[in-house]
Amino acid sequence: MPSHILSWITFFPLIGAAVILLLPKSREKWVKWIGLAATLPPLFWSIQLYQNFERVFAGKHLEQFQFTEGPHTWIESFNISYFLGVDGISISMVILTTLISCIAMLASFNIKRQLKAYFALFLLLETGMLGVFCSLDFFLFYVFWEVMLLPMYFLIGIWGGPRKIYAAIKFFLYTLFGSVFMLIAMIYLYYQAGKTFNMIEIMQATKGIAVGVQALLWFALYIGFAIKIPAFPFHTWLPDAHVEAPTAISVVLAGVLLKMGVYGLLRINFSMLPEATARFAWFLAVIGMINIIYGALVAMAQKDLKKLVAYSSVSHMGYVMLGMAAMTPQGIQGAVLQMFNHGIIAAMLFLLVGVVYDRAHHRNIEGFGGLASRVGAYTGFTALAFFASLGLPGLSGFVSEVLVFLGAFQTFRVFTIVSMMGVVLTAAYLLWTFQRIFLGELNPKYKDLTDMDVREWVMLVPLAIIVIVLGVWPMPVLDLISDTLNYLVLHVGPVTAAGF
Repeated sequence: MPSHILSWITFFPLIGAAVILLLPKSREKWVKWIGLAATLPPLFWSIQLYQNFERVFAGKHLEQFQFTEGPHTWIESFNISYFLGVDGISISMVILTTLISCIAMLASFNIKRQLKAYFALFLLLETGMLGVFCSLDFFLFYVFWEVMLLPMYFLIGIWGGPRKIYAAIKFFLYTLFGSVFMLIAMIYLYYQAGKTFNMIEIMQATKGIAVGVQALLWFALYIGFAIKIPAFPFHTWLPDAHVEAPTAISVVLAGVLLKMGVYGLLRINFSMLPEATARFAWFLAVIGMINIIYGALVAMAQKDLKKLVAYSSVSHMGYVMLGMAAMTPQGIQGAVLQMFNHGIIAAMLFLLVGVVYDRAHHRNIEGFGGLASRVGAYTGFTALAFFASLGLPGLSGFVSEVLVFLGAFQTFRVFTIVSMMGVVLTAAYLLWTFQRIFLGELNPKYKDLTDMDVREWVMLVPLAIIVIVLGVWPMPVLDLISDTLNYLVLHVGPVTAAGF
């Protein structure tokens, strides 16, 4: 394992981007393979992080962060430092990011134009995402958070669908709007902590902030993170972005970017503003409940398969917020496990949408019918992804949802009971969709439809294996995150749940 492993994981994709940009036009056919090669070492190193991470520690917050680099002075006059480190939550997200990036890079092989720009921007996006999960300096965290905006804007706006410009601008403005509130809170915390952006020092300094001020800071940060989740009512950018984005970018958007909003809440709101978090946990639970039910109902009304999967993501991120709000060991572990599981399942779903779109050139659910008789492998993978998404026992989605409900029921009984209806609604719209696309008589238009090719098998098989393994044995992730989350529960303390 190399020294400074977190820096290598974070910035290695930029080396690949630089090589791609320097390639002469006569070597453009190498671009895709160089892009793929640039995502493989970070994946390998993230697995090494997982293997070498010390699961049990003395319980002090600083000891949770391992493989730390720094703090090294970056901008001395403002006490800004280069400070990296990971705990159990971070490593689970780093593994998810490197895996999804590698698979999405493979899914990008069908990009036909402006290859150098596309693959360089994709690798810049990967660096931004990894930097967010590894940063322990708030200013550095914010820089990486903003770095992601630029490549995502261009990846949607140049290589997207017919309404790509509208979707890209909407995504950019929504996220930038939330970033302004985050910046205001960050500057206040910088002065409150004695002019430092060190997250661990800020966490110690916020104990003296009045509860009213904590509340204002909490909601300012919440807006910035809720837009990314996306939490109701900030969710409207997501379906547009998904529908217009290329398949690979939809995979990254659902698999990783949505998780960054939740990660921000855990890393910033929960750690730095514990009193406000305990006070407004009920609010987070309400929003989670709304996400679950509203997202499922809107998904049921969709005729575009990609938009249905997009609203399904809105619904499933509601389980994460509900589990976090409960602040019980089962609830918050279920929430982070759901983050990981949803990243894998959503990536599968968007890849599968891309597979059928490449062949049929449309995503209209009503326009298919009886495809199971023609494309057996594709039908099998779709069934697996659908059943995992609806929470079938034995698949990964079931484990995380059950943990969320077990934990949330102790704190918010009414909200949890209402949220459980989301399981029924999810089963309804996914089974109805499966029936319309795959069952019944074959639509004559698709009598010559071809099944999945080797590249598509390579993309989907690793995700399918993870879905099955974590459904039977979720301990590889739970062992990684449990001590970190148990500390966080103790740090925030019991939430006020009277009347709920």
